[in-house]
Amino acid sequence: MSSDDLEASLEQVITRFNLGEYEIAAYLAVLQHGELTASEISENTDIPQPRVYDTVRSLSDVGLVELKESRPMKVLAIDPREAFGDIQDSLDDLVDDLSTRYTAPAREPEAVSLVKSRPTILRYLDDIIETAEYELTLSLTPSLLDRFESQLAERRDAGIAIEILLSPASAAPNPDEFDYNSVATTVKGRRGITTPVVAVADGNYSMYATRESIRGDTDRYGVIFNRSELGFLVSGFLNTVLWTTAEVIASDGMELPFPRRYGTIRRCISDLTALDGEFYATIEGRDVETGDHWVAQGKVKEASFGPNREIATLVVETADGPVDVGGQVATYEDIEAYEIQIGRDEPPTA
Repeated sequence: MSSDDLEASLEQVITRFNLGEYEIAAYLAVLQHGELTASEISENTDIPQPRVYDTVRSLSDVGLVELKESRPMKVLAIDPREAFGDIQDSLDDLVDDLSTRYTAPAREPEAVSLVKSRPTILRYLDDIIETAEYELTLSLTPSLLDRFESQLAERRDAGIAIEILLSPASAAPNPDEFDYNSVATTVKGRRGITTPVVAVADGNYSMYATRESIRGDTDRYGVIFNRSELGFLVSGFLNTVLWTTAEVIASDGMELPFPRRYGTIRRCISDLTALDGEFYATIEGRDVETGDHWVAQGKVKEASFGPNREIATLVVETADGPVDVGGQVATYEDIEAYEIQIGRDEPPTA
């Protein structure tokens, strides 16, 4: 298709259904009832009686309704699959032609990005889910769970530890009707519609988005921490503020195989406190005072939480004595941990 033809096709698709507020209201009313008179349309909408006739004739001109010239005149609904059939074919052809001209832009990863486009936010959410290597924590709406269900199931099958928080809990699928264990190790529900959409992969690649931005509202935003150390801000918020104020909907009750990798110390301690037996750890991080790289290995001596999970304590007995391990930006502990590996019989290989 030439450039002129492509431009003409694009303009035709865009302008085909140039419907105003009254046309949209009338069309939806007729679709719902199947057949209405002009006065009934006025009664079922906010369209003034004098404007109804011009409105329905506009709908008839573009093939969305049929007018039955009787007394009184009746407006009949047309099956949308028929009314929109030709425009759908035109769209398919147009998208094919546009795709041949598409050049994918180079997307250099930024440490921090502010995005306001709903498609862009969803693209990042998709990428975070896809690139997680061993740990994925999500705060989603039930509709987003439905959107990403098959992808989450694939990541679950790949051995990724997945925790999902759904809100509002009242809209979450019933556990008897939805197989939560196929998409996550643990699912919680949180009351209210103010809970943001959050995703964290392996403790560092993360995003925070408002509910409004997911709905496509204007003047809303999402923040992306692209494989950045700043991801701990999102991870900490999700683990201490959101996760602790939610109720369990489903848990598979199955143990993931050892050794395990953790990007967040709180998820590590949650697992250890729920399991019996001895554990051994390999901690990769840095000295909180000097910033020097440090790998600590040994038997886990203590793993516990303070009130409301605000304090997480992990102590490893190394050959040089006990080492206190903290999460990112730790200050009281000896090591700020980047990655934690836990084994059953011996410290995992770093």
